[in-house]
Amino acid sequence: MKTFIPFVLVVCIYLPVSANKGLAGKSLTFPTKTKTSSVKLYPIRCPDLLAFTLCMTAASEETRSYGLFSYATSHNANELMIWKGKNGEFSLYLSRTIVSFSLPEMNGLLRHICVTWESRLGLVTFWVNGERSVRKVSNKSRVVRGHGTFILGQEQDSVGGSFDIDQSFVGEITNVNLWDHVLTASEIKVVSESCHGLGGNIINWESIQYGKIGEVKIEDNQDCTV
Repeated sequence: MKTFIPFVLVVCIYLPVSANKGLAGKSLTFPTKTKTSSVKLYPIRCPDLLAFTLCMTAASEETRSYGLFSYATSHNANELMIWKGKNGEFSLYLSRTIVSFSLPEMNGLLRHICVTWESRLGLVTFWVNGERSVRKVSNKSRVVRGHGTFILGQEQDSVGGSFDIDQSFVGEITNVNLWDHVLTASEIKVVSESCHGLGGNIINWESIQYGKIGEVKIEDNQDCTV
């Protein structure tokens, strides 16, 4: 008589041993220019995107150009990037296409920034503290490729690296959330006025796995005490 040994299939999602979980009520402070200090985010899923809403709260006194958010894939190091230029210019990089907006300067004050995009019409909109910019058109019918690398604090010239000290972020970032669809104007207004509640279904600040390198400080967000 044969003996049958049960077979159990175990599926695992691997994360770095050093990964931490959740940044609810926390801010990331990048105190100085470096070519190493960064925070890598590990979402549970990272699909191709036909639309997105990316929001964050940030402050910086730097007047030079720097990256606020960097997402790179094996196809393109600037698959999705928020770039702060000089004189209040903010740009959305989608692959090799750049669309720029003239927004108020950072001036060291915390502000809530969102950008939305959808592939069908190619509409791009920036939102500052719940108020929207003019709409522009870019990357109609394009796809943002999935399975890439998310970095805060640095701009990726290759996947996960090749950082430039002169493009590094100095300041504070908190409440970074990414959705796979365009939020409504009323939803963006709610998100801009609250630290908790509506978290992204790709990146959710309250539950995101993350790993930090270098001089990044993780501190209590004094604006989110409840």
